[in-house]
Amino acid sequence: MADDTITISPGPQFMTAMVLAVLADALQLVVFPLFVAGAISPAEDVLDLAMAVAMTRLLGWHWEFLPTFLVKLLPGIDLVPFWTMAVANVYRKAKLAATVESEKPLDQLPPHATKG
Repeated sequence: MADDTITISPGPQFMTAMVLAVLADALQLVVFPLFVAGAISPAEDVLDLAMAVAMTRLLGWHWEFLPTFLVKLLPGIDLVPFWTMAVANVYRKAKLAATVESEKPLDQLPPHATKG
C-alpha cells in the first residue's frame, strides 16, 4: 500500500517569521529588562509594532496577531513568548487547511485545482 499522506514543510516566509518571532520574544525576555527601567518600555512597544507589521507582511493577516500585539502592550506579560506561539499556530492552521483540502475528492475541489 502506498502512503498517500502529504508532507507540508514550512516555506521561507514561515521560517523567517518563526526566526523573527523567537528573536523578538528573546529580546523582550532577556535584553530589554536589563536596559529599560520600569514596566512600560517604548522600545518594547516599537518592537511589538514592528513585529505586527513584519508578521502581517510575511504571513498575511491572521487573527492570532491582534491579541498577541495587544497583550504584549501590557506590562509584565513579556515573559510569555506570544509571537512565537502566534506564528506556530498560524503554521498549524495552514497545515491543517492544506491537509483537509487534499483529502477532498476531485469532484469537490475548485476548478483550478483539477487537472483534466
